Amino acid sequence: MKIAVASEDGRGLPSFVSPHFGRCPFYTLVDVQDGEIVGVEVRENPYYGRHVPGAVPEFVRGLGADVIIAGGMGPRAMMMFESFGIEVVTVGWEATVKEAVEAYLEGELKGAKPCEGGHHHGLCEGGEK
Repeated sequence: MKIAVASEDGRGLPSFVSPHFGRCPFYTLVDVQDGEIVGVEVRENPYYGRHVPGAVPEFVRGLGADVIIAGGMGPRAMMMFESFGIEVVTVGWEATVKEAVEAYLEGELKGAKPCEGGHHHGLCEGGEK
């Protein structure tokens, strides 16, 4: 399984989850096998600083992600990810990439609540924990 996490910087697992999937500067890709983290790769978001509707879901799809974790996401983006077969999970608290992935793997983080409005800059109400 490959989990893409919208990230605030390029440090990998210690980075904080970005409040918004499309406005993050990086994506941390976490490879998971048998419930354990087995690999981490950081990729720059080529659309950082630009709003190109539909581009980020396509980019994340191209990375081979099965799951995307972000602080927030609008309903249209959520539907696009889901149409690609990518599970959407939002985090409603400040968390590192490692904390969010571990919570997801332990079944403590699940689901997503869409952000309201087009330009959200804080954390949305996230999935359950």
